[in-house]
Amino acid sequence: MALNNVYVFHLNKKFGDAFPDSACLIVVGLLLGFALTEFNVNSSFFSFDSHIFFLYLLPPIIFDAGYFMPNRQLFENLDSVMVFAFVGTIYNTIAISCTLYICGLYGLFAIEFSLFEIMLFAALISAVDPVAVIAVFEEVHVNEFLFINVFGEALFNDGAAVVLYLMFKKFNDIGEENVIYIDYIAGGCSFFVIALGGVLIGIVFALIVSFITKYSDPVKILAPVFIVTIPYLAYLTAEMFHLSSILAIVSCGIVMKGYVKGNLSYEGNTSVKYFIKMLAQCSETVIFMFLGLSTVSSEHKWDTMFITITIASCLIFRTIGVIIECAILNRFRTKKFTAVDQFVLSYGGLRGAIAFGLAVSMPVSIVARPMFLTTTIAVIFFTVFVQGITIRPLLSWLKVERAEERDVSLVENVYNRYCDYTMAGIEDIIGMNGKHTLRDNYERFNSKVLKPILMKSYQKHYFDATQILRAYTKVIVQDAMKTAKSGAGGTPKTNQISPVAAEIQMQKLQDQIGHSNIADKFDAEMNPQQNHEQQNSEELYQMFSHLLDAKIEEIRKAVQDGSGLDTIMPKNDIEDDYMGIMQQQSLSNNNNNNNNIIDSNALRVNNNNNNNNSNNSSIYRRSMSNPNVSKNFP
Repeated sequence: MALNNVYVFHLNKKFGDAFPDSACLIVVGLLLGFALTEFNVNSSFFSFDSHIFFLYLLPPIIFDAGYFMPNRQLFENLDSVMVFAFVGTIYNTIAISCTLYICGLYGLFAIEFSLFEIMLFAALISAVDPVAVIAVFEEVHVNEFLFINVFGEALFNDGAAVVLYLMFKKFNDIGEENVIYIDYIAGGCSFFVIALGGVLIGIVFALIVSFITKYSDPVKILAPVFIVTIPYLAYLTAEMFHLSSILAIVSCGIVMKGYVKGNLSYEGNTSVKYFIKMLAQCSETVIFMFLGLSTVSSEHKWDTMFITITIASCLIFRTIGVIIECAILNRFRTKKFTAVDQFVLSYGGLRGAIAFGLAVSMPVSIVARPMFLTTTIAVIFFTVFVQGITIRPLLSWLKVERAEERDVSLVENVYNRYCDYTMAGIEDIIGMNGKHTLRDNYERFNSKVLKPILMKSYQKHYFDATQILRAYTKVIVQDAMKTAKSGAGGTPKTNQISPVAAEIQMQKLQDQIGHSNIADKFDAEMNPQQNHEQQNSEELYQMFSHLLDAKIEEIRKAVQDGSGLDTIMPKNDIEDDYMGIMQQQSLSNNNNNNNNIIDSNALRVNNNNNNNNSNNSSIYRRSMSNPNVSKNFP
């Protein structure tokens, strides 16, 4: 019924664009709740259970967000995402709790609460909902830089908020009067242990599912099942060890997608994609429907002052936190956060499913629990209906940069990789270990160790750069010696021979000693140093010619085996629905064309210059357009 309502909402394009899906589902839940109440249906039949939420409804949504997270954009902005997610969440929790606690000391609220109780509430109300953020920003098509910071912050913010919630819940169970200083130290350490432990569990299970799908060819139907069930097993394992289950399933989805995509066929990847999307959509629909139902069925305590101060605190402290964090980040970043970006980051902090689920799971022993639950629903309604509806016209009014609606070409992809390697080389030359060096080291480790173990049909590619380094060292030393000699006046100018005289001498020597060893004889007689330079050049040429021969042989074998060039060309990252750049490229239908192109336009060695008197070195070249090129490889 809920899905049918969403479909009806989107039949009218203006109505569907004006109201987010979450707002429409909440309205449907409210109407359904009032209807059930009028028919005297017991509220326990449609009340929201926190255990069902955390065990069955939340994992598909978080896994969908992690699996389709654009990895490159995430790791390029990892510093800002982590600052917004963890530092910002801690700051908002402390600021909101202190404000409400001080106001409570002055008797502004109807119900009293302890310090740990209000910190428990502040932790859950600081959780930003990634579902609502995705829905709004995906429809608006904001630029990638802004999208990944808002989306990444919302995703990892949930893990941080849940960890803080569990920590303050333990403090509340101990009792404010029984907590000693060692408990605070243990609580601070547990924050990092719970978060990092969840990430570690997610990585381990990601490697497991990648290894299993590598050998799934005999029973291909089971591969999508493993891809869905094993991340859920990671979520349950983290819950069993009291670690961050949200960070576990997020990290599992981020790590595994780079390997399982290569282990599945095109049909398998398509099935996995739509199955994950279907589960996430169904869970999201049920959650917001129950959010509307719970407004009718739950016990509430309305406190206008508490609700007003809470909403104001959420808006004000998030804005202050974003401004301070961006001011610090802009000092160390090449791409700065503009004033418009900071406004969108502040205004995009929508609350939703996570905050509601944590509010429902609060201990019944807390006296202010009804007031906290009512305030949580009010904050969610405000952010979804006010901020969620107005953010689209605000983005248009502020003229926020939108994402480019185009596919990344092969040439652009290749040059991006060249740029990455160049930047990593520059960082290595200047002795700085930056993000390009870290990415290059990870890609080397991934290519040599992880991919051969976790992906099928992937061979190790070893590249020995020692020969190039030795040749480069010889050239540098030779140039340095030449510079030193010229600076000291070592080689007289009269000893140098002009090009015309050299050509005459070459002709005379050719008549005397023949063509075979004329170059060596001429170099030995005219200039010994030039002879050494020619020898070094020949060695460097021979080294690169062997590398080119190896690559030619690799291409020829790939064509003969029928595997095509896609097995030796670099792979693109997994498709990313959120960025709008997904483009499934399958070369399996073009193998025949590739074979014809390679056979008719093969790489060859041009030995026609062997009879040239001025150069007895062979020249390698590619002939990709000449139809008369020989089809035989040397």
